[in-house]
Amino acid sequence: MSDPIAEAIARLRARQGPQGGDGQAGPHTRAEPSQQALRMAEALLFAAAEPLDAETLAARLPAGTDIPATIARLQEKYADAGVRVTEVGGRWRFETAPDLAHLLAEIREEPKKLSQAALETLSIIAYHQPVTRAEIEEIRGVAVSKGTIDLLFELKWIRLRGRRRSPGRPVTFGTTDTFLEYFGLAAITDLPGLGDLKAAGLLSSRLPANFDIPDPARLADNEDPLDDEDAAHFHLDFLEGAEDEREE
Repeated sequence: MSDPIAEAIARLRARQGPQGGDGQAGPHTRAEPSQQALRMAEALLFAAAEPLDAETLAARLPAGTDIPATIARLQEKYADAGVRVTEVGGRWRFETAPDLAHLLAEIREEPKKLSQAALETLSIIAYHQPVTRAEIEEIRGVAVSKGTIDLLFELKWIRLRGRRRSPGRPVTFGTTDTFLEYFGLAAITDLPGLGDLKAAGLLSSRLPANFDIPDPARLADNEDPLDDEDAAHFHLDFLEGAEDEREE
């Protein structure tokens, strides 16, 4: 006959997890995500119009779901599939496998082709952020047209960051998460090397010896955040004294 006391003790031990040889609980092991959690995360990423961050996923998955482990399992599942789970700007999304991109070439929406001036301006903002209009012009050696800045704003690749603590309090520019998503970058530090861009003529050859890529999410020591009124009227700063300037 079965011993109900022994069975109850066995069930309690099973709930407590593995134990060491001295009867003490062994080291905690990370629980594998449930099949239901994997299916839910898969559905969320598939249906989302934009990449999802860990907080958004955690709010919609069962309580206690290990988000990194869930993402890792999905990445393993789709490693050799026609789509894959990738990280962009600290968030995740489904995207087409690189070797199949040609299948979408005829139907993929392409943005406006960037002019050389816009490409140079975008590169300077990406590597020098936070950067002011005057600093962009100093590096390029020519005036920055309002049309160039407007195009980069229209593409949602740049944003207003703050105000420089200097005479005139000029606004500063930086890149956005949309910029990272479009170019498939997990973080701004994944940009191409400085040497490559300098060789292509996209960066100033007079960079400081210890120049590195700044953190676009953090205000610089000489920068203050913009308030709503500043953001609504920044064009006054941009246009001031620039009516007769033209892009070369």
